[in-house]
Amino acid sequence: MLMYINLAAVIIVVAYALYLFFQMVYSRYTFIKLGKKPNMEWNVGERVRTVIINGFGQKKLFKDKKSGIMHAILFYAFFIIQIGLIEIIIKGFSKGFEYPLGSFHKYFSFLQEWTTFLMLGAVLYAFYRRYIEKLKRLQWKRDAKAAFVVIALTVLTTTILLTLGFESIMLEREANFVYAPFSSLVLVVFGFVGPTIGAVLFYVFWWIHLLTVLVFMVFVPQSKQAHELFALFNLFFKKAGPVGRLLKIDFEDETLEEFGVGKIEDFTQRQLIDLYACAECGRCTNMCPASATGKTLSPMNLIVNLRNHLTDKGALITSRAPWVPALAFSADTSANQLALQASGGATIDTVEMPQLIGDVVTSEELWACTTCRNCEDQCPVMNEHVDKIVDLRRYLVMTQGEMPSEASRYFQNIERQGNPWGTNRNERVKWREGMEDIVKTVDEVEEFDVLYWVGSMGSYDIRNQRIAQAFARLMHEAGVKFAILGNHEGNSGDTARRMGNEYLFQDLCAQNIAVFEQYNVKKIVTTDPHAFNSFKNEYPEFGLEAEVVHHTELLRDLLQQKKIVPTERVEEKIVYHDSCYIGRYNGMYDAPRDILSMIPGVEILEMKRNREDALCCGAGGGGMWMEDRQGTRINLARTEMALETNPTMIGSNCPYCLTMLSDGTKAMEVEEDVQTLDIAEIIDRSVVYTKGVVN
Repeated sequence: MLMYINLAAVIIVVAYALYLFFQMVYSRYTFIKLGKKPNMEWNVGERVRTVIINGFGQKKLFKDKKSGIMHAILFYAFFIIQIGLIEIIIKGFSKGFEYPLGSFHKYFSFLQEWTTFLMLGAVLYAFYRRYIEKLKRLQWKRDAKAAFVVIALTVLTTTILLTLGFESIMLEREANFVYAPFSSLVLVVFGFVGPTIGAVLFYVFWWIHLLTVLVFMVFVPQSKQAHELFALFNLFFKKAGPVGRLLKIDFEDETLEEFGVGKIEDFTQRQLIDLYACAECGRCTNMCPASATGKTLSPMNLIVNLRNHLTDKGALITSRAPWVPALAFSADTSANQLALQASGGATIDTVEMPQLIGDVVTSEELWACTTCRNCEDQCPVMNEHVDKIVDLRRYLVMTQGEMPSEASRYFQNIERQGNPWGTNRNERVKWREGMEDIVKTVDEVEEFDVLYWVGSMGSYDIRNQRIAQAFARLMHEAGVKFAILGNHEGNSGDTARRMGNEYLFQDLCAQNIAVFEQYNVKKIVTTDPHAFNSFKNEYPEFGLEAEVVHHTELLRDLLQQKKIVPTERVEEKIVYHDSCYIGRYNGMYDAPRDILSMIPGVEILEMKRNREDALCCGAGGGGMWMEDRQGTRINLARTEMALETNPTMIGSNCPYCLTMLSDGTKAMEVEEDVQTLDIAEIIDRSVVYTKGVVN
């Protein structure tokens, strides 16, 4: 009779828990479906590979090796323990039940117990990292929900071992420390209670384990643990193509009345999956240059706030409860959710929702972003923060007409003169004065192999003109047949796009592609990583068909082919700064270092944050043209990192980075001791020219 009562109770509890679980999961699904349908590129092979490498391979988690090992244990232990869970549940109704594996069952027991033990160790280490070591990126997580996860997983794992141990006492088994070491330890320690008490304790811990599993199951989709459900989907449906490529707006679509994202449902469904996939691990915020220098932007908080807003608004739109009232520890409980519960039938029309921009996300947060992708590179579930920020900027700029005064001035200067300063567009070619014999425009040559896109910085900025001149000398020495557009050159539009002015970007893009086609351009080289990224990864969507290379790529090839031979010693200790748009956007880290290693006398130094972890200089996303009003200037933080290596020179591959780092050395009054040079300028110092060029 007791067995049937136990069975009935289990069926009722499990059925109710499963009902709540699927209700929660389905509610999140319906909230995601509120977003716009994305244009998916179904490259299944690439998507499966992403899931294998970053999901099952846990690649990004191992950027922090300690946390990576811990999480890998938790991840794989979860699957193994689920297999054992079914056997444990059946044990409650069939005394001594075991999977019919014959002699192999002992190996299953061995795997189950060691997996459970390792999982318990990983959970305790997570507790240590959060509450004792007090890992910086986890400090904000010392709350009841985080504690509940640790407690629940601790109870879940220990009750497995206790249940198995007391089962052995109940069945009067002998200890087997080879294949069942931990349950045997329970058997040895508590064996004195005898089989009757052992049976009672077996069912006590069996019920505790079952209830813990069910409660945690219902908790998961309502908390940050939802990433356990959505992360693999997020990886699979990740935006295909080059990283950081922004979504194109179809301005010919006459149904569009607003541009950008002004409401949560304006995001695509693919973007909304990100919100529930977030693990709230803090890795993104920990690496964010804006957050590190005292700005209000926290990439993690941005995602969490958007998620909570989606849950609130989705519940009102779909009339689907976002959480289960019975669970006091439920996550994301907000005023709107409480209003929904109290009203018994509230709708989007009767409950006032906060404004997406202003209440959920502030404009200060949006304009603090440098679009460096440090957050995205760190994210273990490959969330994309930058595209959401740019979409929100688009709404402010193109729909609301709201932007910092510096942004407005920047757009006006680009529209009127094609450069950020508003300098006369006809002065774009003046940087080559005295070099007209080696630097010719497309109108002055019959043919050329490479178009050198100088960019606004190289054309107008006095300091960066020296980079353009050095690079031109090196190409001439190597026999590269190149030309420049001269006054036909415009602006790449990269910064305008990332500041939210997609219309201006597309206008500039169309103009530039028309010029490239007019002069039959097949290969483009540029010293500007931002233009390089736009031409290579974004312009093809608008029709560009040309090979695009960065000047460090071309220079490395020329050095390796011995077309340029650096012979003069450059006795400098050079610390190299990785620019975001060459590094994290395009994965190019070796070319500049290879170049420096080929210059005699150079000693290469590395900052504590280098390569994919390199800190942004602060110029990206329009930061070059706007005042840094909050906290510390990002360029000063990066300059400090460079100076920690005691260099005599800071090397760069980007005119924006060079400017920011030069400003940093000036602000710290070390510009006379530590020079800031582009890679091309450093080579220029080592080359003895043989073709009549004086450097």
